[in-house]
Amino acid sequence: QVQLVESGGGLVEAGGSLTLSCAFSGVVFNNYNMGWFRQAPGLEREFVAGIQWHSQRYSGNFANDRFTIDRDNAKNTVTLRMNNLRVGDTAVYYCGGKGWSRGGGLYTAREYDYWGQGTQVTVSS
Repeated sequence: QVQLVESGGGLVEAGGSLTLSCAFSGVVFNNYNMGWFRQAPGLEREFVAGIQWHSQRYSGNFANDRFTIDRDNAKNTVTLRMNNLRVGDTAVYYCGGKGWSRGGGLYTAREYDYWGQGTQVTVSS
């Protein structure tokens, strides 16, 4: 059974930090590129950061150096460290897995094979 389970969301004040984790089971983890997306009410799912199976990283335009994605291939996990959080970062954050054999980039949500249930991040002013 394939599962992605996110954790680590919560309420934080602006300027604070959170680390989200995603555990991916039921697959050969190294065969998947991983991505974090977010979705605020009424908006489309937005790319946050991605990491390929060999650890090449990509970030969304707004992330700059505030967000860092990493993966642990031994533990089948991917993390997203978020620093200097802003009210505008409030959203549900989703972890996704895209088979490396698909090719292409990591920026498009519909190209992903699997998704987690999401974890809420709320940033207060």
